[in-house]
Amino acid sequence: MMINKSKSAFKTIAEVADELGVATHVLRFWETKFSQIKPMKTGGGRRYYRPDDVEIIKLIKSLLYNNRYTIEGAQQLIKTKGLKTLLGEEEIQKDFFETQAERTAEPAAAPAAAPATVLVRQELSREAIESISGAVNTLKNLRMKLTNL
Repeated sequence: MMINKSKSAFKTIAEVADELGVATHVLRFWETKFSQIKPMKTGGGRRYYRPDDVEIIKLIKSLLYNNRYTIEGAQQLIKTKGLKTLLGEEEIQKDFFETQAERTAEPAAAPAAAPATVLVRQELSREAIESISGAVNTLKNLRMKLTNL
Protein backbone atom coordinates (compact mmCIF):
# COMPACT_ATOMS: atom_id res chain seq x y z
CA MET A 1 0.00 0.00 0.00
CA MET A 2 1.49 3.33 -1.07
CA ILE A 3 0.99 6.26 1.27
CA ASN A 4 1.28 9.73 -0.18
CA LYS A 5 4.14 11.41 1.63
CA SER A 6 5.70 14.79 1.30
CA LYS A 7 8.71 14.94 -1.03
CA SER A 8 10.85 15.85 1.97
CA ALA A 9 9.63 12.94 4.13
CA PHE A 10 11.96 10.09 5.00
CA LYS A 11 11.12 6.74 3.41
CA THR A 12 11.56 3.19 4.58
CA ILE A 13 13.54 0.67 2.58
CA ALA A 14 10.29 -0.97 1.44
CA GLU A 15 8.93 2.35 0.18
CA VAL A 16 12.13 3.12 -1.75
CA ALA A 17 12.30 -0.40 -3.18
CA ASP A 18 8.67 -0.17 -4.29
CA GLU A 19 9.18 3.28 -5.82
CA LEU A 20 12.22 2.15 -7.81
CA GLY A 21 11.01 -1.33 -8.69
CA VAL A 22 13.89 -3.20 -7.05
CA ALA A 23 14.02 -5.65 -4.15
CA THR A 24 15.03 -4.50 -0.69
CA HIS A 25 18.05 -6.82 -0.71
CA VAL A 26 19.29 -4.98 -3.82
CA LEU A 27 19.23 -1.68 -1.91
CA ARG A 28 21.12 -3.26 0.99
CA PHE A 29 23.70 -4.64 -1.46
CA TRP A 30 24.13 -1.27 -3.18
CA GLU A 31 24.73 0.25 0.27
CA THR A 32 27.79 -1.99 0.60
CA LYS A 33 29.10 -1.04 -2.85
CA PHE A 34 28.36 2.69 -2.95
CA SER A 35 29.56 4.70 0.03
CA GLN A 36 27.35 7.59 -1.11
CA ILE A 37 24.24 5.70 0.05
CA LYS A 38 23.99 6.34 3.77
CA PRO A 39 20.44 5.97 5.09
CA MET A 40 19.78 6.90 8.67
CA LYS A 41 19.39 3.85 10.89
CA THR A 42 17.53 3.47 14.14
CA GLY A 43 18.96 1.61 17.10
CA GLY A 44 17.15 -1.48 15.86
CA GLY A 45 18.72 -1.15 12.41
CA ARG A 46 15.65 0.12 10.55
CA ARG A 47 16.67 2.25 7.56
CA TYR A 48 15.21 5.64 6.73
CA TYR A 49 16.16 7.22 3.42
CA ARG A 50 16.35 10.98 3.01
CA PRO A 51 15.19 12.50 -0.29
CA ASP A 52 18.87 12.94 -1.28
CA ASP A 53 19.53 9.24 -0.63
CA VAL A 54 16.65 8.34 -2.94
CA GLU A 55 18.02 10.61 -5.70
CA ILE A 56 21.44 8.97 -5.40
CA ILE A 57 19.87 5.51 -5.54
CA LYS A 58 17.87 6.52 -8.64
CA LEU A 59 21.12 7.63 -10.29
CA ILE A 60 22.83 4.36 -9.39
CA LYS A 61 19.90 2.32 -10.69
CA SER A 62 19.95 4.28 -13.95
CA LEU A 63 23.70 3.81 -14.36
CA LEU A 64 23.45 0.05 -13.72
CA TYR A 65 20.18 -0.80 -15.45
CA ASN A 66 19.75 1.82 -18.20
CA ASN A 67 23.34 2.73 -19.07
CA ARG A 68 24.57 -0.84 -18.46
CA TYR A 69 27.53 0.15 -16.27
CA THR A 70 29.13 -2.48 -14.08
CA ILE A 71 29.22 -1.67 -10.37
CA GLU A 72 32.92 -0.81 -10.69
CA GLY A 73 32.21 1.37 -13.72
CA ALA A 74 29.44 3.24 -11.91
CA GLN A 75 31.69 3.71 -8.86
CA GLN A 76 34.44 5.13 -11.07
CA LEU A 77 32.05 7.46 -12.91
CA ILE A 78 30.70 8.81 -9.62
CA LYS A 79 34.25 9.33 -8.32
CA THR A 80 35.48 11.11 -11.44
CA LYS A 81 32.45 13.24 -12.29
CA GLY A 82 30.95 13.67 -8.83
CA LEU A 83 27.37 13.42 -7.67
CA LYS A 84 26.64 17.11 -8.22
CA THR A 85 27.52 16.83 -11.88
CA LEU A 86 25.67 13.57 -12.47
CA LEU A 87 22.52 14.56 -10.58
CA GLY A 88 22.44 18.23 -11.35
CA GLU A 89 22.64 20.69 -8.49
CA GLU A 90 18.87 21.25 -8.37
CA GLU A 91 18.27 17.57 -7.58
CA ILE A 92 20.20 17.64 -4.32
CA GLN A 93 20.03 19.83 -1.26
CA LYS A 94 22.93 22.26 -1.18
CA ASP A 95 23.87 21.38 2.40
CA PHE A 96 24.37 17.76 1.39
CA PHE A 97 27.72 18.74 -0.14
CA GLU A 98 28.88 21.38 2.30
CA THR A 99 32.48 21.29 3.35
CA GLN A 100 33.43 21.18 7.00
CA ALA A 101 34.60 24.81 6.82
CA GLU A 102 31.25 25.98 5.44
CA ARG A 103 29.38 24.00 8.09
CA THR A 104 31.38 25.44 10.99
CA ALA A 105 30.97 28.96 9.59
CA GLU A 106 27.18 28.69 9.95
CA PRO A 107 26.02 29.44 13.49
CA ALA A 108 22.75 27.42 13.17
CA ALA A 109 24.41 24.02 12.64
CA ALA A 110 22.64 21.24 14.53
CA PRO A 111 25.08 19.85 17.11
CA ALA A 112 23.59 16.34 17.08
CA ALA A 113 23.92 15.97 13.28
CA ALA A 114 27.46 17.31 12.96
CA PRO A 115 29.42 14.32 14.38
CA ALA A 116 27.70 11.84 12.04
CA THR A 117 28.38 14.09 9.04
CA VAL A 118 32.04 14.43 9.97
CA LEU A 119 32.32 10.64 10.42
CA VAL A 120 30.84 10.01 6.94
CA ARG A 121 33.29 12.49 5.41
CA GLN A 122 36.21 10.78 7.19
CA GLU A 123 35.07 7.40 5.85
CA LEU A 124 34.82 8.78 2.34
CA SER A 125 38.29 10.26 2.64
CA ARG A 126 39.73 6.94 3.79
CA GLU A 127 38.00 5.15 0.94
CA ALA A 128 39.31 7.66 -1.56
CA ILE A 129 42.86 7.25 -0.25
CA GLU A 130 42.60 3.46 -0.40
CA SER A 131 41.24 3.65 -3.94
CA ILE A 132 44.06 5.94 -5.08
CA SER A 133 46.64 3.72 -3.36
CA GLY A 134 45.27 0.69 -5.19
CA ALA A 135 45.40 2.50 -8.52
CA VAL A 136 48.99 3.64 -7.89
CA ASN A 137 50.05 0.08 -7.05
CA THR A 138 48.38 -1.22 -10.20
CA LEU A 139 50.20 1.39 -12.28
CA LYS A 140 53.53 0.53 -10.65
CA ASN A 141 53.00 -3.15 -11.43
CA LEU A 142 52.17 -2.33 -15.04
CA ARG A 143 55.27 -0.15 -15.35
CA MET A 144 57.44 -3.00 -14.04
CA LYS A 145 55.91 -5.40 -16.55
CA LEU A 146 56.46 -2.96 -19.41
CA THR A 147 60.08 -2.30 -18.49
CA ASN A 148 60.73 -6.06 -18.40
CA LEU A 149 59.51 -6.53 -21.99
